[in-house]
Amino acid sequence: MHIIEIQLDKTHPKCPPSISADVPYMFDLKWSTHSRLKDVVQKFKKHLEKLQAFWSTLDDIDRSLWVVDPKQASPSVSYRQINMGNDCFIMLSINAFDPRSLPECRFIGSGPIVNLLRNRWRRNGKRWIKDKQFLENLKCLLETQLPIPPDVQKNEQQVECGICYAQSLPIDEELRHKSGTGTDYTCDNTSCKRAFHSICLVDWLRSITTTRQYGHLMFCLEVVHTVQNQLR
Repeated sequence: MHIIEIQLDKTHPKCPPSISADVPYMFDLKWSTHSRLKDVVQKFKKHLEKLQAFWSTLDDIDRSLWVVDPKQASPSVSYRQINMGNDCFIMLSINAFDPRSLPECRFIGSGPIVNLLRNRWRRNGKRWIKDKQFLENLKCLLETQLPIPPDVQKNEQQVECGICYAQSLPIDEELRHKSGTGTDYTCDNTSCKRAFHSICLVDWLRSITTTRQYGHLMFCLEVVHTVQNQLR
């Protein structure tokens, strides 16, 4: 629901009314002595239609990412602060006039992870494509898995790697496109079904030369070749 407030001047209808609403920007009101209040309402409705893409983008962000600020955003707020983990945050400012364009981004925090993400943003800025989904572009620029809201994490029951015991790989330049990703390999043994990061699995299996038992799952060199083929 959207509400527009219209205040009439004493000289109405000679002077245009003042209008306000909870939107990121207001439309230009063209007024004449022949204009009516219903004309203002109609223009406001058309203005709301133009803003649907902007609000849709923000809804996708709120639904899919770990937004920490604002807690309860009004329709006029155009920024989102996202928790990237490891005391790293990014502040995205969405262009209300062109929501599919590259947003302004400010990185909050200190340390190597913040510097790494900042450098990726600068390096990959030209890879932003308006025809792509906003979140897809964001993931492409940052070259990492985007953090989902904590309540969604619980519902989806994120799986820990059976080797490093972490849900996601660390954000590291050396991991390239695997940086920050979750488990991507699951044991085919129906009595096990443990999940692993392919990189962790290959590194661990390379350290042995014979069949070895891990928990109740039997690994062999054949598994190494299978995982390596998946990584190619």
